[in-house]
Amino acid sequence: MNAMIQVRDLQKTYQMGDITVPALRGLSFDIARGEFVAIMGPSGSGKSTLMNLLGCLDTPSAGQYLLDGLPVNQLEPNLLAAVRNRKIGFVFQQFNLLPRQDALENVALPLIYLGGVSAEERAQRAQAVLELVGLGDRLDHRPKQLSGGQQQRVAIARALVTRPALLLADEPTGNLDSKSSIEILALFEQLNAQGITVVLVTHEPDIATHAQRVLTVRDGLLASDVRNQQARSTGPGTLRIARRPSIRGRMPALALRRV
Repeated sequence: MNAMIQVRDLQKTYQMGDITVPALRGLSFDIARGEFVAIMGPSGSGKSTLMNLLGCLDTPSAGQYLLDGLPVNQLEPNLLAAVRNRKIGFVFQQFNLLPRQDALENVALPLIYLGGVSAEERAQRAQAVLELVGLGDRLDHRPKQLSGGQQQRVAIARALVTRPALLLADEPTGNLDSKSSIEILALFEQLNAQGITVVLVTHEPDIATHAQRVLTVRDGLLASDVRNQQARSTGPGTLRIARRPSIRGRMPALALRRV
């Protein structure tokens, strides 16, 4: 299996004064490149801690985590940040958009942190992914001028602009109505169909049914790992994502266009 994620006996403990609190007690699983996986679990189960570790936002207390073959828990902080910026796109329940910036500026922001991308290219890439998610006519709109579903699309475009191989989404439909939720799930399905690995944290069983596989975390342990043979589909896709050959070992770039 060509694994995007490999986790072995992953553990995370937090120290609260004299008390040690185990959040993860030893999880082991693989996620293949191109899978669409949902992570479920009740409040306090450890699923958010797991998402933070998978997203390289935190480091495990013990165990091993390989991202695209890289032992990320052994990397220095600067290298870890570089891997996170280049390989992972994040989508959260809170859209986390800058209120005074328009959609184009919000989406282009990660490219500033990435470095080495001219202002012209930043604008071009931001416009391309906004068109990809159906917001080509909202480039100059600020967040307050957009609906909740549109704001989440801007957030997804922002996650895609660095051309990641892995998309991590933490309760991305939690603040959306049913219609907007279905639209966002359709977008995830279409992105996944074009080769992007999608890992989605949710507490809603109906949302998880759209994934190909469901991991359930309970009390810091992997309670179940179920293949969904009848994953729900929101309908035919309209995205095209063409991969270009990688250069000098860098992850392949994505040429994004809407058809």
